[in-house]
Amino acid sequence: MALTNPLQFIQQVRAEVSKVIWPSRREVVLTSAMVFALAMVTAAFFFLIDFLIRQGLQGILTYFG
Repeated sequence: MALTNPLQFIQQVRAEVSKVIWPSRREVVLTSAMVFALAMVTAAFFFLIDFLIRQGLQGILTYFG
């Protein structure tokens, strides 16, 4: 494996970073809001499923207990 000197490495890194298309502030805000909203929906879904399973098991245990 060929080693490059630190100066060449830094130049290559800067060249690659300049090729990156950075998102705009609006894109960052929108995608962050979407992630937060979907996390809340997922949390509510699993809360509901957990609640239904818990109530079902309590009902079964109460009936047979």
